[in-house]
Amino acid sequence: MTGMPDKDRPVLLIVEDDLGLQRQLRWAYEGYEIVVASDRAQALDAVRAHEPAVVTLDLGLPPDPDGVTEGFATLRDILSMKPDTKVIVASGHGARDSALRAIADGAWDFYAKPIDIDALGLIVARAFHVHALEAENRRLAARGGAGGFGGLITASPEMALVTRTLERVAPANVSVMLLGASGTGKELLARGLHDASPRRKGAFVAINCAAIPETLLESELFGHEKGAFTGAVKTTEGKIEQAAGGTLFLDEIGDVPLALQVKLLRFLQERVIERIGGRKAIPVDTRIVCATHQNVDAMVADGRFREDLYYRLAEIVVRIPALSERTGDATLLARHFVTRYAKAMNPGVTGLAPDARAAIDAWSWPGNVRELENRIKRAVIMADGKLVTAADLDIDGKAADGAALNLRAVREIADRKAIRHALARADGNISGASRLLGISRPTLYDLLKSYDLHV
Repeated sequence: MTGMPDKDRPVLLIVEDDLGLQRQLRWAYEGYEIVVASDRAQALDAVRAHEPAVVTLDLGLPPDPDGVTEGFATLRDILSMKPDTKVIVASGHGARDSALRAIADGAWDFYAKPIDIDALGLIVARAFHVHALEAENRRLAARGGAGGFGGLITASPEMALVTRTLERVAPANVSVMLLGASGTGKELLARGLHDASPRRKGAFVAINCAAIPETLLESELFGHEKGAFTGAVKTTEGKIEQAAGGTLFLDEIGDVPLALQVKLLRFLQERVIERIGGRKAIPVDTRIVCATHQNVDAMVADGRFREDLYYRLAEIVVRIPALSERTGDATLLARHFVTRYAKAMNPGVTGLAPDARAAIDAWSWPGNVRELENRIKRAVIMADGKLVTAADLDIDGKAADGAALNLRAVREIADRKAIRHALARADGNISGASRLLGISRPTLYDLLKSYDLHV
């Protein structure tokens, strides 16, 4: 590994085992401090030491220079260590399949070899620009800004990785599968994907496949002709047609029966439908985004979900973290819900009591954001005073800290978490927060400045 970055210049990490290409790339970029790594171990050392905003990554790394296994492992480890990194993946190995997999695994962009230095330079410059914009957005969100992608309210790096992936795939005409537990905001993210896509002027149509009886689901999706069955008094368009030119969100796709999966597969393959009772093939241009909380791989293995349909629906797979895995989001969302429901249901309530904040921080939220919203709504109604208390929330639990990655990252995560919690419990009062943390006010001010945190 080489390179001693100047802190005043943005750091670009180049992960490439070809020495000739290393030299070519090193001298191709001006305005950046270049760090070069030849394998996964060197790349991870460089991320720990220099925290680069942008990384170019060759998938063919030793000990698997002719494959992609080591490259994808390096991508995974970089994003686990520093989720906001813009990783630009380059490979000559099965370019299209590698591109789809790289984006699904969190890469920011993909470039097929042989590399055009000028074109790659533009991608790198844009990656630095977007990284800077996202950093500014996170700073604004930390100050209590409104919802971002799809109206999602979050300030956690875990969700930043999810929204970054969705923003990247939004312009592409590919099917997206969102995997996550109930209540994690899958429909909000699907709507955000639609709004960020070229189809934003078309309709966004959502349907919960688990909420509709099997006998009616086919008609809901594909529509029916007049007289097709008893009660069909007029020709009716299905949800797929209603979303023409836009996006159809199929929530709980795992509940679609096998017989209907065949018809859905035909639509995805040929982009035509036939209404129930109809004989005419109707072409429909609709993008499919689907979601489920179930283990689809296990369903495929058990024969409960068609493998060919799975691959059509899951061109891009995005996993949504649980609320307990989203650093700081529970308190941020709780404040939002208190404000919303107090205005409508109990105007005397103005916020959260310190013991309520502590309880929210400690609870594991098995029902995710939906559980949090329901508990806050109930607590606002039941609150006797101006502040919602832990008793109003009716929860107790134990906090669970995430696993360590590296010393610097763990220290910063711990500091940020402790400072946010102390400020929340002290209602933003610096003196109170410093007493809770056991440090002086000047020290707390220095930490706030160092981590760019705002009261």
